[in-house]
Amino acid sequence: MEIWINPACSKCRSAVQLLDAEGADYTVRRYLEDVPSQDEIRGVLDRLGLEPWDITRTQEPAAKELGVKDWPREASSRERWIKALAEHPKLIQRPIITADDGTAVVGRTDEAVRDALSR
Repeated sequence: MEIWINPACSKCRSAVQLLDAEGADYTVRRYLEDVPSQDEIRGVLDRLGLEPWDITRTQEPAAKELGVKDWPREASSRERWIKALAEHPKLIQRPIITADDGTAVVGRTDEAVRDALSR
């Protein structure tokens, strides 16, 4: 199990605390320092069953600068979104937990973190 976190994020800290409380075996990835490649983002999206616009933090300053709110949310634009996430990792929703069964969850709630633990 791996969790992508920003240590400054309260949701990330809560998820890590819950994983610790449950005795989970996991690896922390500080994704702002260890930036995921486009291929890694594609892989996580596949595991999540989501599209890149589903995990994009559209209120971040970089998102506003790029104008992502106005980008088409369709298959032909998918790579543009993935490239933006790789080039501006602050845009990636957090925390993302990759579960042992090959799936992943966006662990913004205790329920989502527990769901990852149960897989």
